[in-house]
Amino acid sequence: MSQHVLIAGGGIVGCLTAMELASRGCQVTIVERNQIASQTSGESSWAGAGIMFPLLPWMYSEHVNTLTNRGAAQYQKICEHLLEETGIDPQMLKSGFLLLPNFDHSAALLWCEQYQAQVEEVHATDFGVRSPIEEKALWLPKVTQVRPPCLMHALRAWLEKNNVRLLEHTELMPLNTTSSKLTGWRTTAGELLEADRFIVTSGAWSFELLKEVASKLQIKPMRGQILLYKPERNPEAIIYREGFYLVPRRDGYLLAGSTLEDVGFNPSVTGHVRDEIHAKATALLPELASAPIIKHWSGLRPGTPANLPIIGPHPAIENLFLNTGHFRYGLTMGPASASLIAAMVCDEQPWTDPAPFALPR
Repeated sequence: MSQHVLIAGGGIVGCLTAMELASRGCQVTIVERNQIASQTSGESSWAGAGIMFPLLPWMYSEHVNTLTNRGAAQYQKICEHLLEETGIDPQMLKSGFLLLPNFDHSAALLWCEQYQAQVEEVHATDFGVRSPIEEKALWLPKVTQVRPPCLMHALRAWLEKNNVRLLEHTELMPLNTTSSKLTGWRTTAGELLEADRFIVTSGAWSFELLKEVASKLQIKPMRGQILLYKPERNPEAIIYREGFYLVPRRDGYLLAGSTLEDVGFNPSVTGHVRDEIHAKATALLPELASAPIIKHWSGLRPGTPANLPIIGPHPAIENLFLNTGHFRYGLTMGPASASLIAAMVCDEQPWTDPAPFALPR
């Protein structure tokens, strides 16, 4: 008889984890406090830009790069599988990544050599972009993107087709137990949801669920705001400069963002940030000055120290696992962390040493 796994959280990480487990023959239930694949205020899975590259990877640890590189490499197969199974296209696009100065040029080239990433030294004007600094830019032609809302819709359709139970608009109580093993997890409506094993994939809300049993879990919400344009001319590449990016979509839309704001669970958008993002966007593409802002939204990322997620078993509750705290790279790391946690839940050999991602005792 297959084991029943309950997943707390139906974002990208939760859905990819459910996909891994269902593919292994597990009975899976996702509990989601809102609606999976919906534009829900505050949730980063819908709100993100979909860049499958950790922006400045040479600034992160080897462990972060291990997850982002493996995760990004799996998306071609995942997107093809989802399109074939569901008819929904996650809109994966090899748009490339144009990195404008200032940045650590030597560290960037050394990282590209170490990880065998194709790179060229170029000028911003070659891409129709204005760079405030004349130094050479770097062009990474193989960087890809997906469109998070399309990916989420495809994942949801796959999960429904493969008999994963989706318990939406269902909120779990914060876990409070002295037991070494869970038999169930109670909802705020009083229902006890029973399972054999439990995984928390609740992103920015994970600490609220686990603060009584995992006081050392360092996850907090970090707000990011994004603007949407549809300019007459769209750049062909993702453009990045000093913490700011422009992401062109296949249908002519253009994302501009994003911020890093420590404002708690406040998903609202602000006028002064809108103006700041618009100014940065027009500095790179002056024609955006006259382009209307079509939409302005935000998401709450699960912020963690050093951008390092927690992936693995709870140290005291034997059938409780965590796959959370991916900060800015839940989408990029998602396939790698999902296969890692699924292996541990199913008592298989993990593809990499999980020790660096363990929850501190």
